[in-house]
Amino acid sequence: MTKTLIKAPFKADHVGSLLRPQSIHDARKQFKDGVITAEQLRAVETEEIKRVVDKQIEVGLQAVTDGEFRRRFWHTDFMEHLNGVEGYVPDHGYKFEGVETEAYDVRVTGKVSFSTDHPHLKDFVEFKEIVGDRAVAKITLPSPNQFFNTGIRNEDIYPDVEDFAKDIIQAYRDALQAFYDAGCRYLQLDDVYIAGLCASSLPFAKSDLEREKLIDLALRVVNGVLEGKPEDLTVTTHLCRGNYQSAWAFEGPYDRIAPSFFAKEKVDGFFLEYDDERSGGFKPLEHIPAGGPQVVLGVFTSKTGELEDKEVIKARVQEASNYVPLEQICISPQCGFASTHHGNKLTEEQQWAKLKYIVDVSKEIWG
Repeated sequence: MTKTLIKAPFKADHVGSLLRPQSIHDARKQFKDGVITAEQLRAVETEEIKRVVDKQIEVGLQAVTDGEFRRRFWHTDFMEHLNGVEGYVPDHGYKFEGVETEAYDVRVTGKVSFSTDHPHLKDFVEFKEIVGDRAVAKITLPSPNQFFNTGIRNEDIYPDVEDFAKDIIQAYRDALQAFYDAGCRYLQLDDVYIAGLCASSLPFAKSDLEREKLIDLALRVVNGVLEGKPEDLTVTTHLCRGNYQSAWAFEGPYDRIAPSFFAKEKVDGFFLEYDDERSGGFKPLEHIPAGGPQVVLGVFTSKTGELEDKEVIKARVQEASNYVPLEQICISPQCGFASTHHGNKLTEEQQWAKLKYIVDVSKEIWG
């Protein structure tokens, strides 16, 4: 008998990525070395996806993901399979606190569009079959705004950023419709770019005025993608300040974007980092309309395995309810456990213990 599920996001939710098991690391290396075929690699990934779907349901999550087990990176695997985009190895990776990421990025080589032969569509169909009616099958995609990071747009092909934005919006509208047609009803847009606009230091904006223009464009892009989406497709956005082997990329409160994004982004929920002081306080939440998007507070960290103090979590949720109604609040980790194939510095056992803990704490808060 199918259990009744309320609309996503859920009181206990999670961002999406899970630690890759050693079997996947081994199979990837064997495939790279020519020891096994692509089909054999996929079979290993499928078995591990089945296992982690069962495990997510076992710990009490109502929305489950495939852990991003078929991806190397949270964003580039999707982006490089759009028409007019390619992946490549730059000279350097991104600078994080104390570490530089593995060097890999994407760049535009032609007019950008979405095609229904995108491999993520096949991945989702198989994943949804694994989940069945036991839980809600959630997919995570990089936000369209990730295409506005420095070095991705080809100015010879797109001299006008507005023309570039128009094609990105259409590509994502086509993508959302394709995933919806494949049975998706819960989709999350991961947006490091928007969170980056909160940062105290913004290397690609020379002034506050330029920053405001970037914020305006980013909001128009997401809302353009969401215009006319199916009513029963839940779309959330996750704002992330970097998550690579338990390191972070930047810091800054939500104040700069709250009056625009929190007030006007037409999503069904915000997944917000609040696991440490880098994200600032809860006051910016006052810009989120009452009765509007759910606010998923990332008050648990995915960067370490230590379990947070339950009473501290409850107090923080209570504090946040001064700015947005308690019934509009959910809880989750601040990010995934493995935004890239490397994973954060904790064990699988700690990962599952933390997710179960979040479920248990949510029941104590909301019943």
